[in-house]
Amino acid sequence: LVKVWNSDGAPMTFTLTSNDIQDGRVLPDAQVHAKGNTSPQLSWSGAPEGTKSYAITCYDPDAPTGSGFWHWTVANIPADVSELATGAGSAGGHLPMAAVQGRTDYGKAGFGGAAPPPGHGPHRYIFTVFAVDAERLEVTADDSGAVFGFNLHFHTLAKASITATYENKA
Repeated sequence: LVKVWNSDGAPMTFTLTSNDIQDGRVLPDAQVHAKGNTSPQLSWSGAPEGTKSYAITCYDPDAPTGSGFWHWTVANIPADVSELATGAGSAGGHLPMAAVQGRTDYGKAGFGGAAPPPGHGPHRYIFTVFAVDAERLEVTADDSGAVFGFNLHFHTLAKASITATYENKA
């Protein structure tokens, strides 16, 4: 939940909710790479004035890489869209026509579920929706999470996140 203000200074709230994942809770098996590998349903509301598109990321800052791990990047979701269905970012899923998914750290575009190393402890999975001030970011399916993040840095009006956890105890 992120507080934002509209152009006349009145507070408004940009929110992200999900029927599949909950803030502060453990990810369901459906969002685990080896068990379901399905992108979650996400809904957002309260975008600030000037929003021309949306982007979504899922990032694990706890991955033992020195730079975290990108599990999902999507940009160029049209401004009139306020929800992605369960599985929209997975193989066979349906994203809005203009949307582009970037290359995850699994090496391909599309959602890649949680897969922390066994015994590494709980990892955080931060799902974020960005209200973007441009209809189209110059990103492709070959671009990394870092490239998506660089573009979002210059075009984000507001963002809202859900952080869930997962631990591989095997």
